[in-house]
Amino acid sequence: MKIFNILFLLLTTTLLAKYNNCEFKNPDYSDICKKVVKKGVSYDYANQFLLSYFKTQKFDEITWKYIQPSKIKYHREKEKKANNVLVKYVPKMVENLQQYKEVYDLAEKKYGVNREIIAAILLKETKLGRIKPTHDAFIVFNTILTRTDPKTSREKWLHKMSKTNMAAIIEYCYKKRVTPKECTLPSSYAGAVGIPQFMPNSFIYADSYKNNVADLNTMEDAIMSVAKFLHKKAGFDTLMDFSKIENIVQIEADWYDYAFKNENASFVYEKSRSGKQYQCFTKNKAELQYLKKYVKKIMRYNNSSNYAIGVIRLAYDAHVLL
Repeated sequence: MKIFNILFLLLTTTLLAKYNNCEFKNPDYSDICKKVVKKGVSYDYANQFLLSYFKTQKFDEITWKYIQPSKIKYHREKEKKANNVLVKYVPKMVENLQQYKEVYDLAEKKYGVNREIIAAILLKETKLGRIKPTHDAFIVFNTILTRTDPKTSREKWLHKMSKTNMAAIIEYCYKKRVTPKECTLPSSYAGAVGIPQFMPNSFIYADSYKNNVADLNTMEDAIMSVAKFLHKKAGFDTLMDFSKIENIVQIEADWYDYAFKNENASFVYEKSRSGKQYQCFTKNKAELQYLKKYVKKIMRYNNSSNYAIGVIRLAYDAHVLL
């Protein structure tokens, strides 16, 4: 009983404490706190969130397992197969395009992004909402943050990315006026949220069909949000002319063969920002430059050549059926 009373006292003290700074033993939490306070979050809320047992003392072992380099490589190797499997779902895409025609009409008009491209992305991300996420986004990123030793460039990126997304979640939940414990954003093991699988730091691109605050778990808002993301972040403002793409099935197959033979293959890039050289599939191929332009835009959504070419293949097939 005495131990229980002590624990209860500690718990209530934490809940009733008033905070006016961002001093944490963990300097990363201090950085996150300062970031969200600058965005208007109260010190009390930020501290209670980052001191919450339910958010910072629980860890996602599945996330930690699947973000390891060996698992990432495995995922990329399976992406080609995933694209091929999704082709059979194109009729479902068409049904979705017809069911939500008014929403797609608005998305095209407002943002200049093809409805078929939007639907293809939603199909690839969650099979048009059929795949339900089972992880907690904040716990996912906290797991990555607290277990990553930022020595390599990849680890430094993971470390920074986690802090950015944790801050975005705290800010989002503060605006939604929910307590830290109630702030649960169902996500993938990578922390992506909703039907379009937005990372929390991309919530700024979310858009709602009829409401002030977007709900990424509804199809209407998912459609509008994908269109806004591509428009704002990728400069996608002119509808793709599918008639300018000849034999996308063959192009897709040729790309997969090329990627298999060349370890550092990219559909669109010759080198990275850091100077890393790529074997560029579309280099010096005049007939593929129009397609290249749109693949590059879709890669702003997911930086994978396989992902982007798969989206266009699905979109093309749906366009034909429509």
